Amino acid sequence: MQENQNIAADAVDNDNIDATVAEQAVEQELSPEQQLAALNAEVAELKDALLRARADQENQRRRAQEELASAHKYAITKFAGELVSVKDYLEMALLDQSGQIDTLKMGVDMTLKQLVSAFEKAQIKDIAPKAGDKLDPHQHQAMSAEESDAEPNTIVRVMQKGYQIADRVLRPAMVVVAKAKA
Repeated sequence: MQENQNIAADAVDNDNIDATVAEQAVEQELSPEQQLAALNAEVAELKDALLRARADQENQRRRAQEELASAHKYAITKFAGELVSVKDYLEMALLDQSGQIDTLKMGVDMTLKQLVSAFEKAQIKDIAPKAGDKLDPHQHQAMSAEESDAEPNTIVRVMQKGYQIADRVLRPAMVVVAKAKA
């Protein structure tokens, strides 16, 4: 059986050799001018194919840049749509001439709820440390240090809470930290 496979492989090799010899014979029958013309035609075809491939690649690169620019430009569209209603509510509150504080407070509360909802949809979360929490330099910015009985580098007071989008800090919380008494 192995012998039959070897004979079949030799026959295939012989066919390949015969085809190569036939191609060489055809090439030898052509005059040098005809061979040169054929090669020049093949070079022209290859140059054309190369130019088309380069143009296609350049078009794809340009389209990708345009799509990226568009994504950057309009990425905030959804969030902006959420904030438009918040702005409308704030403008209505300023136009209110009734003078009723309770109504104004209720309107501001509803506006805040609308804003919190927009923040949740955009994955914006509060960074709201509490007194006694350990200072985290990735989420907190120590604005000052004051002497305290608390352990050094723990938060004594929060001056302004911070915010993060997904897992990235948008604005760190501004805090006052404890330092050892002198």
